[in-house]
Amino acid sequence: MSARKPYTYVTAVLRGGVIRLDVAFSTSEVGVLAAVTDNKRPFLDLATPEAQVSVSTTGGGPVTEQDVSLARDIFNAAARYLTDCERLHAEQAAGPTLPGLDEIPA
Repeated sequence: MSARKPYTYVTAVLRGGVIRLDVAFSTSEVGVLAAVTDNKRPFLDLATPEAQVSVSTTGGGPVTEQDVSLARDIFNAAARYLTDCERLHAEQAAGPTLPGLDEIPA
């Protein structure tokens, strides 16, 4: 498999009068920041030199139960992403395996 170059892909689609933005970060150059603003509003930023995505509380206002639920969903998805990255990295570092190789007597 050839190595692919890192990229950030941003698209805008206008459908039925609604604009949808899609951002794909396929690069290790993603910066991640989570903080709280001076007016007590938490936020999460993912950014590359080409694009940035920010997630914050509903309407930029006080934290709601829905905001807490979304934060849990983001946390759980990030944990799954970490687990998958660690597993695949370990598999790739181990190199390819040949079918039946484990069955050969030592």
